[in-house]
Amino acid sequence: MIKKFILSTICLFSLTLVFGQDTVPMDTVNLKMNTSSYLFENFKGQETVYFKGGTIGVKDVSFLNGTIEYDIYLTEDRGFPGVYFRIDGDNAEQFYIRPHQSGNPDANQATPVTNGLANWQFYFGPKYSFPHKYTFNKWTHVKVVVNGRRAQVFLDNAETPQLSWQLFHEPKAGGVSFSGGLVRGFHIANIKIDHQTPVIENFNPGTRKPIENVIEEWTVSNKFEEKELDNLDHIDALLSRLKWNNKIYVEEGVAANIARVVKIDGDIPGNTVIAKLTITSDKDQVKLFDFGYSDRVVAFLNNKPIYKGNNRFRSRDYRYLGTIGLFDGIYLNLKKGKNTLLLAVSEDFGGWLVTGRFADPTGVRIK
Repeated sequence: MIKKFILSTICLFSLTLVFGQDTVPMDTVNLKMNTSSYLFENFKGQETVYFKGGTIGVKDVSFLNGTIEYDIYLTEDRGFPGVYFRIDGDNAEQFYIRPHQSGNPDANQATPVTNGLANWQFYFGPKYSFPHKYTFNKWTHVKVVVNGRRAQVFLDNAETPQLSWQLFHEPKAGGVSFSGGLVRGFHIANIKIDHQTPVIENFNPGTRKPIENVIEEWTVSNKFEEKELDNLDHIDALLSRLKWNNKIYVEEGVAANIARVVKIDGDIPGNTVIAKLTITSDKDQVKLFDFGYSDRVVAFLNNKPIYKGNNRFRSRDYRYLGTIGLFDGIYLNLKKGKNTLLLAVSEDFGGWLVTGRFADPTGVRIK
């Protein structure tokens, strides 16, 4: 009899999560703890879980459309507390808060996770963030509304959304989990998941200006270790063993996302690929090529090294974000006929990206 009661209770809870809304109990029966440390406790009048780093996942939930709500006790400590939803293997949608950037344009972030890599260095600016003045040492309510390819965020019980954005992956049901802080953790409470498809109102996503004459397509090699670029005398041997089976395409008219086709983590080591262009010039000429990358690059023209750069997070000053843009340029000494431009792009975190253009494309053709 007792076993039947327990089983019925579990089934009822599971059905409630699938078809309705309920508060997720704060315990390891219902939450999967993937954190460095955690503590269940009554805090500031709420049943909470306090955790550092990592994630906590809601067990036995498959979320497609609906509403995710939770309360988080914010402090001024640097951290990135937020929510992942529609988790499907190494892909997900994500929204998180940057409490240490309170009031700034990047006080929060909407971004996809693609092949295990969060791409905030690509998806930045007013289209994916909004300034918000957080109230510290107090509970902040977060509501994320999802329907199809559209999502909205409401903070602190706002009546209208502070952010609307187009989701990045094809709609597919997946898991839900929550991220915490770094050295200092955060308390989270009142997790609610409603699977009823919501009506999206006041959906006004931001816009982004595309780059004129941006390169539309790149050929990408398989990955290898960045240290293989330390001795460029061996570049011909490296190039001869690489495979060139992948294509990446410009997104939003801005840049191409290498993580679409190459997984940085996994069984095969490596954090570097080569993005390749074939440039056909109608004569011998010097041509300015504007480009961007994340995080580091070594450039070769016709297998000869011509440039090395670092665009990593905090590589240039303590607030430098390493976001993608046309921040670098090379004068290419092109010969008449076909030329090969290779950009060996290495990644740490934040976005594995490449972009480029000839501002004046006359006299050249790109394949």
